[in-house]
Amino acid sequence: MVEMTQKLTTVAFDADDTLWHNERFFHLTHARFAALLSEYAEPQTLMSRLEDAERRNLGHYGYGIKGFVLSMIETAIEVTEERVPASVIAQLIDAGQEMLKHPIELLPHARNAVETVAQTHRVMLITKGDLLDQERKLAQSGLGDLFDGVEIVSHKTTPVYIDVFQRHCNGAANAMMIGNSLRSDVNPVIEAGGWGVYVPHELNWALEHDTAPEGATRYRTLPNLSYLAELVAEIG
Repeated sequence: MVEMTQKLTTVAFDADDTLWHNERFFHLTHARFAALLSEYAEPQTLMSRLEDAERRNLGHYGYGIKGFVLSMIETAIEVTEERVPASVIAQLIDAGQEMLKHPIELLPHARNAVETVAQTHRVMLITKGDLLDQERKLAQSGLGDLFDGVEIVSHKTTPVYIDVFQRHCNGAANAMMIGNSLRSDVNPVIEAGGWGVYVPHELNWALEHDTAPEGATRYRTLPNLSYLAELVAEIG
């Protein structure tokens, strides 16, 4: 049984679409993908087939741009019945390389939220995806020096959070996680005994959708990060 009066000592942040923009670049590439294959299938069909491929491939490639590109290529081969031109494959690879080079743009209130909470609590970054890409984004964000700990993981599950918070602080019961994904940033943290704070983003990957844990005593939702410092102070 988790002791609800335990003091909050650690505040952890998700990265993509919590601190900086990310999903918008996937949406732009979706449009490019649909245009390249418009001769073979309707956009809605292409997006459905691509989502199926991404879901199948998560166990093989994990999260991130490289797995996304491989799923696009796989889908292109399937919908064209293996007749996709090499030039289209080359353009899909180019699109992925462009995504890996996109500049980092912080979301509103991101820097101030991290800086303010860091004055009173231990702050962490917990993100998933390709190691090199996530390291690049963190370095370009200018936020790296603010974090007491950084964890780049393959999956965000309850056991992963239990392990991370046990190693970096005094357990999940004393920790809070802030993010834009109910599936990855909120529900597994609450199951681990911590606080889960949902900050919605206007764009959200279909594979990150989940049901909100309404009624959970350690669940909170904020319209944006400008409200975070007040919530942290309220909880302790």
